[in-house]
Amino acid sequence: MSSHETPGTAGNDPLGEPVPGGVPARREVTVRRAPKYVPFLILGGLVGVAAAAIIAFALPGDASYDASSVFGFFMILCAAGGVILGAVAALVLDRVSVRRAERAVVEPVPDSVSDADDDGNRI
Repeated sequence: MSSHETPGTAGNDPLGEPVPGGVPARREVTVRRAPKYVPFLILGGLVGVAAAAIIAFALPGDASYDASSVFGFFMILCAAGGVILGAVAALVLDRVSVRRAERAVVEPVPDSVSDADDDGNRI
C-alpha cells in the first residue's frame, strides 16, 4: 500500500491494471501456516507437570520431605519452564512459517446460482 492510500481504498490492481470503481479485481496475498500459541503453551505446561511428577515420585529423595510437597515445588518450576519452552518452540515455528510463506493472486468469484430448492430451502 502506498503512502497516499488508506486500507480498503486501493485504486489500482496490484498487477498494474486500473479498475473502475476503486475495487481491485485481483489481489496479491501472502499464504502461510502459522502455529497457534495457546496449544504450545498448554502442552509445555503439561510436559513440565509430568517432569515434576517424575522428579518427585520416581527418584529417591530425602525422607524429611513429603513427596507431595516436593511435587508441588517442582511442579511450579517445571511447569513455568515448560510454558517458556513451548512459547519458544511456537516462536521458532512462526519464524519458519514466515520464511516459507508463498504469494498468491486471488480474484473475486461472481455470485453463482443459489443452492436453494424451489421452496427456498437450502439443499
